[in-house]
Amino acid sequence: MENYRVEKDTLGEVRVPMDKYWGAQTQRSKENFKIGTEKMPLELIYGLAFIKKAAAAVNFKLGKLSEAKMQAIQKICDDIHHGNLDEHFPLVVWQTGSGTQTNMNVNEVIANRANHLLKEQSSAEKIHPNDDVNMSQSSNDTFPTAMHIAAYMKITETLIPAIQEIKHTLHEKELAFSAIVKIGRTHLQDATPLTLGQEISGWRAMLEKNERMIKEASAYLLDLAIGGTAVGTGINADPQFGEKVAEQISTLTGHAFRSSENKFHALTSHDEIVFVHGALKALAADLMKIANDVRWLASGPRSGIGELTIPANEPGSSIMPGKVNPTQSEALTMTACQVFGNDATIGFAASQGNFELNVFKPVIIYNLIQSIRLLANGMQSFNKNCAVGLEANMEIIKEHVDRSLMLVTALNPHIGYEKAAEIAKLAFKENSTLKEAALKTGYVTDEQFTEWMKPEKMV
Repeated sequence: MENYRVEKDTLGEVRVPMDKYWGAQTQRSKENFKIGTEKMPLELIYGLAFIKKAAAAVNFKLGKLSEAKMQAIQKICDDIHHGNLDEHFPLVVWQTGSGTQTNMNVNEVIANRANHLLKEQSSAEKIHPNDDVNMSQSSNDTFPTAMHIAAYMKITETLIPAIQEIKHTLHEKELAFSAIVKIGRTHLQDATPLTLGQEISGWRAMLEKNERMIKEASAYLLDLAIGGTAVGTGINADPQFGEKVAEQISTLTGHAFRSSENKFHALTSHDEIVFVHGALKALAADLMKIANDVRWLASGPRSGIGELTIPANEPGSSIMPGKVNPTQSEALTMTACQVFGNDATIGFAASQGNFELNVFKPVIIYNLIQSIRLLANGMQSFNKNCAVGLEANMEIIKEHVDRSLMLVTALNPHIGYEKAAEIAKLAFKENSTLKEAALKTGYVTDEQFTEWMKPEKMV
């Protein structure tokens, strides 16, 4: 390390890059945990910055922090939220399970950058990362608090709007295709008719319910661990600190966060996140179904089902000219697979709360944020590049309806199940139309068949 400065912590001296604002504890973590490439999500960093900004205001009001220090800390927190200091948060997910090193990374960056600011102002104040930025806090309560802030804001501000966008698109398609009668399918076999609009309404209804379930589950994330400090007792913090910081965070974010009623639970349990991710998994399962339906219905186009046409966004093959592949469906279903895997990781990690602390926090929040991001981005991409461009192939849809043997179901009320089945089997055996088979059996007349066999009345 050619261009460095020397920082000190309780273990001694550490060399830190001159152009970085982090300190000794961050550098030690960077050197001791060279594991993987997965970095701590910036959403989590921003969540910690909300805490530090709120804590500075509360500690000032409680007479524990000078106004100059409060203002300097809050200014740097604003810089963090604006993305101006992203490069100064280098730590990987695979670190201490409490997230202590990332908490200290944030404390050190805020302190060092704030001290530069105070020096420029010719102030005699000196901010310490532990004593000032981390005042009345522990990593054990700030990190889970930041987890909840990050997840709730990401869901509310990114995921829910993405659901609403694709839901709106599907509703428009539902209305546009409301009069198109097509053949239904169950068990991958022909079934009775429905309209294409009705089929799409099922997709739209899935997303409506997903949105409700995610919102209901996410409400539990509004409970914050702040104020519990090391083990939930609130040692070294004012008894009102947790509640007042939660109020400040609510003001800063515009979301109704509150101090958790039981901090012992808040430090060692992440059942709220397990519950939320369960709702995300339900969304992923429905998106998997929708994307699969689209690629099945668009399959072919000449030797598959071919009832839908999808946009041709890019060449589908390096060897077959003119091929159009359902690439958006493939991307969306892969994100769903990742979310399923993340759910297993979160569920197991959340079960490992030993005594007063769960020490699997970084992997929990990493997977949660990844799931939210993938689902939101996946829906946005699928909506923009596929859903809005879906069109009905009227010729193929009509051909499938006309050829379907399951229209025979319309005859059940008139001639009974057994005779209707005989007609369907005869048509299949002789590769004839239903009408030809029906008339051959003598069970119905030409006039009766025409009157009863109207697919548009079967939907």
